[in-house]
Amino acid sequence: MLGTVVQEAETTPAASARPLDDLLVATAGGDRAAFGALYDQSAARIFGLVRRLVVDPAQAEEVTQDVYLEIWQTAARFDPSRGSALSYMFTLAHRRAVDRVRAAQSSRERDAKVGARDLEVPVDTVAEAAEVRIEHEKAHVALAGLSELQRECVALAYYGGLTHTEIAARLGVPLGTVKTRLRDGMIRLRELMGVTT
Repeated sequence: MLGTVVQEAETTPAASARPLDDLLVATAGGDRAAFGALYDQSAARIFGLVRRLVVDPAQAEEVTQDVYLEIWQTAARFDPSRGSALSYMFTLAHRRAVDRVRAAQSSRERDAKVGARDLEVPVDTVAEAAEVRIEHEKAHVALAGLSELQRECVALAYYGGLTHTEIAARLGVPLGTVKTRLRDGMIRLRELMGVTT
């Protein structure tokens, strides 16, 4: 569409000499020759801005084409009392370029996340099993260092999966007693296993 509009627009010498503001206002009225002259006078500067932001020359060309298509479609929004035609076009170009950069960044991040998710991390199952066994043995030895009452509460809570209330009911002791035995038992276990906080 844009290529057709620009190709069909014959730039006359009179149109080329007109200020950008006048050309943009005429473009808003559908004047193809004015649009052609506007393109001729500003394309290098618009492309330069886009190229600095987007970096990739092929993408910069695409974005510049999108900018001129948007200029053709939205020229009626231009208000000369609010700023120059060039600043209006630079604003459109900057927005388009930033959108392209953000879309590319988002795509790279999405691809990286998918790639990381699909990456299988090698696991040394023998070493992992050995660590689990060593920790299990340490815990078993440490449990032996607890008083019988503490060991009973810890076993019911962590191995039996019972709540404090269920342990109190099973042992026939007050809830506060169960909580105290568990707290003291866990403190003692940390000491026996060499865990520092």
